[in-house]
Amino acid sequence: MLHWATLMPFLAAICVPFLYKHFRKIHTGWFVLVVPFMLFVYFLSFLPITTTGKVVMEQARWVPSLGIDFNLYLDGMSLLFTFLITGIGTLVILYSIFYLSTKEKLNNFYVYILLFMGAMLGVVLSDNLIVLYVFWEITSVSSALLISYWYQREESIYGAQKSMYITVFGGLSMLGGFSLLYLMTGTFSIREMIATTDMLGSHVLFLPAMFLVLLGGFTKSAQFPFHIWLPGAMAAPTPVSAYLHSATMVKAGIYLVARMTPIFGGTAAWFWTITIVGITTLLWGSVSAVRQKDLKSILAYSTISQLGMIMSLLGIGSVAYYFKDGDNALYTTAILAAIFHLINHATFKGSLFMTAGIIDHETGTRDIRKLGGLMTLMPMTTTISFVGLAAMAGLPPFNGFLSKELFFTAMLNATTYGIFSIETWGVLFPILAWIASIFTFLYCTILFVKTFTGKFQPEKLPIKHVHEAPIGLLISPAILGILVVVFGLFPNILSYSLIEPTMAAILPGVLESGQQFDVHISHWHGFTFELWMTIGVVVIGTSLFLTMKKWSQYAFYEKEQDVFNRVYDYGYGGLIKSSQVITKIQMTGRLRDYFLYMCTFIVLLISYTFVRYDAFAIRLDGVSPIEPYMWILVSLLVLSVITIPFINHRMTAIIVTGVVGFLVSLMFTIFRAPDLALTQLLVETVSVVLFMLVFYYLPDLRKEKMTTSFKLTNLIISIAVGMMVTIVSISVFVFSQDTNFTSISEYFIENSKVLAGGYNVVNVILVDFRGFDTMLEILVLGTVALGIVSLIKFKVKGSEDV
Repeated sequence: MLHWATLMPFLAAICVPFLYKHFRKIHTGWFVLVVPFMLFVYFLSFLPITTTGKVVMEQARWVPSLGIDFNLYLDGMSLLFTFLITGIGTLVILYSIFYLSTKEKLNNFYVYILLFMGAMLGVVLSDNLIVLYVFWEITSVSSALLISYWYQREESIYGAQKSMYITVFGGLSMLGGFSLLYLMTGTFSIREMIATTDMLGSHVLFLPAMFLVLLGGFTKSAQFPFHIWLPGAMAAPTPVSAYLHSATMVKAGIYLVARMTPIFGGTAAWFWTITIVGITTLLWGSVSAVRQKDLKSILAYSTISQLGMIMSLLGIGSVAYYFKDGDNALYTTAILAAIFHLINHATFKGSLFMTAGIIDHETGTRDIRKLGGLMTLMPMTTTISFVGLAAMAGLPPFNGFLSKELFFTAMLNATTYGIFSIETWGVLFPILAWIASIFTFLYCTILFVKTFTGKFQPEKLPIKHVHEAPIGLLISPAILGILVVVFGLFPNILSYSLIEPTMAAILPGVLESGQQFDVHISHWHGFTFELWMTIGVVVIGTSLFLTMKKWSQYAFYEKEQDVFNRVYDYGYGGLIKSSQVITKIQMTGRLRDYFLYMCTFIVLLISYTFVRYDAFAIRLDGVSPIEPYMWILVSLLVLSVITIPFINHRMTAIIVTGVVGFLVSLMFTIFRAPDLALTQLLVETVSVVLFMLVFYYLPDLRKEKMTTSFKLTNLIISIAVGMMVTIVSISVFVFSQDTNFTSISEYFIENSKVLAGGYNVVNVILVDFRGFDTMLEILVLGTVALGIVSLIKFKVKGSEDV
């Protein structure tokens, strides 16, 4: 059933265009809403299983010869993410029904969002790393499509491209890391890799694999300096921002790091890399959010900051593998805080994105300089926003306060670990965390006060008649707001049902058998240092807000654009220009140049291989005697080949070329390869007939005037290729004699009937043993044929773009 649950969104996406076409009067979202809701209820049924520490695993063979199987694994962490994907997904789709007009291309929107939902489920449930990577890249493609949903807008296309380039770069790096892990462990299974962690740390590929995997996690979760794609993605419709960029897609990187912690955790490189990147992202995101003037931009940078906070907690919590069987609470508080804040962030940030969309929907702007005084006009939106912002600022009694306190505790605990030279720079962790929290409080205050209090300015708004949003738009953010309050007042309803199973999945083997993690969350611990840190955040944050008129005049506040956007733009522009230069050099439009490049490269590569591995060997003993008739046949073949360049008539050239092919077929027959000879005869006959039909109507060949250097270059390349093929053939022959090497042809001869059920070895190789090659060739031909048919069927007017 897990497989069907994972594939259900993809199957539903196929049906969406038909529903959109035949039921135009009904909003397509109502049909789609059923999918995430049913999945949420289905995964809810696993809660009693994972709470007891059990796991669910389903297997399906895919490419077993390569160790790639569609195996799904559901444990506490997977279940938590499926709840986020399907639960938030249900609320987002309900919200989109009232947000998006039926005049929009809803079929596109819901197909993209279902593709993304299915891909995210595949990411968090896959046990096989290659399958995980496939789903990972589908999230990148589908999210780019969602970001560019309003493709008429330049910023939408720009944001989608930036998102695609950065996340796909990270995905390819991650694939390299997965490949190195396979070389180290001999398996793509995450479960099997975790079982071999004791012997991985000393492997020479350990650090390269770790950094490549982290590149995938950092780019997807918008960690510094790859964070710049997330603000650009705010060009997407608000439901997309609420779903992808607060609750799901950006959490994929968090999931990857958490899932890989049992493999890489407990090492200094893993600890320092993740913690430093996370802390830097936390600080940079919170400072950048203060400078923004657009509601969604503020929330985008706040998301970056909050993701950095969770990432840093995962880095600090990884030391639990270093201190196995140690003080439970001291070394695992960071993981507890990371999981709890992961849940909290999804609730308050999802509601805030939705209320930002409501404000934009009802006022026509998201610019806080034009907003103000909405508290009396939009009381429900104001209340929901206040709850979400108070939670994000870390104020009691909301859930964000509890996870922020745990965050401070984890940072303070880290300074006492006494490992990885943490006594040098580790003391900065709580200081930087505290400074970032001050800016977090500040931008939350700015967003609320500038938007909802003060004087209402209708003259600055595109929509003059501002009123509260319809109930349909308020349901989803209200539900999330209620969860913020409930999880804040009763946090332990999550402690043993979701948080503890998730901690057990992130830290397997850390505790002795029978022990449990300390996951009890309390509101009051006395006047602890963490509480004084929170009080300091509120006091200094409030002071900064009250003195805002003074420091807001500085250039720091006026420059909204992230400096790393310029780095991206310059880099992207340079990449385009350099690629154009290289393309102009090699893409000349002449086949002769392309052949020259390829032949030169092949000759150089093979020559290097001969020298590097001392593979050059010329010895003719043991060669079969050449019969006189073979000399005649070879002479005819050579004569035919030499004659072709001197022929001035197309038809004659085609006939002589056909003679060469038929002579080759005759040689196959003499060497007792009738199946190969038959295939060659058929191909040659068809080729000659087709060429004669096509070239009959073309003019005669004209003699080209070529310079001496041109002819000399051709001669050198031709001789080099011919000599290289001859040397390779003789060297392979000598090698097979010296090493008693068995030709691969024996394998095909012995197995063509057994494995493929055919006696024609050539055809069996093409169709079965090289089935993927043939299938892709057919796919290319089919695509070309489809394009030709489309061009013929749909006649394009002169003013239209093809």
